[in-house]
Amino acid sequence: MPSINYYSLDLIQDEARRLVQKGMISRQQPIYTLCQYIPAREWVCVECELEKCDFLLRDRIGDLIGREEWDND
Repeated sequence: MPSINYYSLDLIQDEARRLVQKGMISRQQPIYTLCQYIPAREWVCVECELEKCDFLLRDRIGDLIGREEWDND
């Protein structure tokens, strides 16, 4: 039986931040955009974790990752 990784909210947020920083996705896009970057068999786990934390797939990625903090202000 293949093992499916557990995705915590922190891990999902870190992945979303990394994709935003690389310019692959925008903070304005809906959270479900992340499904393009997470294996399909593991997406169900991501959806469950997001739902458990009261996020909707149509919410913006910016809502998921929160404010960006800059070190050099």
